[in-house]
Amino acid sequence: MQQYGYKIVDHIVEHFENQNTKTPVTHASRKEMDALLAEQIPHLPSDANEVLDFVMEQIIPHSNIVSHPKSFSFVPGPSNYISAMADTIATGFNIFSGGWAASPAAAELEIVTMNWLLEIFGFPEKDGGGIFTSGGSMANLTALVTARRIKCGDDFSKATIYLSDQAHSSNIKAIKVIGFKKEQIRIIPTDLEFKISLNKLKNIIARDRLEGLQPFCIIASAGTTNTGTVDPLDEIATICAQENLWFHIDGAYGGAAILSNSGKKLLKGIERADSLTVDPHKWFYQPYEMGCLLVKNHNWLSSTFTEKPEYLRDIEGNESEINFYDHGIQLTRRFRALKFYMSLKTFGLESFKSAIAYNIDLTEQTESILRKSSLWEIVSPATLAIINFRYNPIGENLSEKELDQINQNISQKIIASQEALLVTTVLQNQVVLRMCLINPRTTIKHIQDTLQKCEEYGQLELQKTEKTSSI
Repeated sequence: MQQYGYKIVDHIVEHFENQNTKTPVTHASRKEMDALLAEQIPHLPSDANEVLDFVMEQIIPHSNIVSHPKSFSFVPGPSNYISAMADTIATGFNIFSGGWAASPAAAELEIVTMNWLLEIFGFPEKDGGGIFTSGGSMANLTALVTARRIKCGDDFSKATIYLSDQAHSSNIKAIKVIGFKKEQIRIIPTDLEFKISLNKLKNIIARDRLEGLQPFCIIASAGTTNTGTVDPLDEIATICAQENLWFHIDGAYGGAAILSNSGKKLLKGIERADSLTVDPHKWFYQPYEMGCLLVKNHNWLSSTFTEKPEYLRDIEGNESEINFYDHGIQLTRRFRALKFYMSLKTFGLESFKSAIAYNIDLTEQTESILRKSSLWEIVSPATLAIINFRYNPIGENLSEKELDQINQNISQKIIASQEALLVTTVLQNQVVLRMCLINPRTTIKHIQDTLQKCEEYGQLELQKTEKTSSI
């Protein structure tokens, strides 16, 4: 077992040491993967080392390296070695983190780390609480189930919920999962800065009340996935207070930016939320999976999710001993708190603050480089380490359709080259390139090299367009 374990650790260390030199992108079709991996169920044993070698040679290389410094798309997963080893401990000892009786230390550590997060975000430590989840999707779902019970009780047939057209899709999915119909969901348009329109929000709430409906919840974004934009949290909190609405903030992406000075200013009002989603496996540099839900009052969770089956009657404990299976959907839970605890203890909060500040500054440097070039147009400026831009050379007089196609092709070519992961999104009906720069291992040179490649591909696409136009 030791030899086998050391071999695996060697592979992981090699990955952390050399991932920068590898290509971040892999390509494979379903047909290719079936040919490589599909097999009948193995009835007889195989040599463990041979199985491990096959995994390392044929399976791991066919996965994108989301912690690579040139993995710019979606939300990268920088991770860290301490947390990876912490996950190994939690899994190796197979610790059940559902109830106090099964592991008092695991439950206590979740309380401790949750209190750290409550302090970071300005939530009340005495009454506040929360729960670690698999990710932001489950945290948002848990929040909305709680909000529905607190504000609507058993009858939510007339309830309406409000979120912007830039809100994360997991919120819509959660709303549908908990039984709301399409006509109960209000998608509020955003302004030119991609923030929710407060005037339109107020108008729609007022209209719904006049029609006899029951507005019950507003979902605000603290760092949208598309642009990093933060909705006007303070103003929305005031609306919620005036209208007696639940205020949920989806800070799965941008919440951690509160550790930087500029991020703290943008996130003003976040402490006024009733519930807040944060994803430590994003900008707190934890490996997958780790989401988190914070709430102003921990009793909201227990009163929403507690069930008392007879087979758990002997392990209920007293009120101070929290059973986290009573605070969320899962009964069986892995020991997620350990990696957050060990990495924060090892590196210290100041290291996290420095890394986040570096990420934000790096994105602003990237914007400066793009603005000084005649080839690029900023569509959404650097905000919480996200920037959107497109290839649009001055003087070429390209149509919007041509620009969309050129930028789409640049993305496809850069991905095909496997040198960087850089995909597109759509903003204001324009196809744009999007960079999310939350990896502290990413340098300005990584970005400059990628932009240079993009410019080369852009020039080739421009020549193709000009040839087509001249025919």
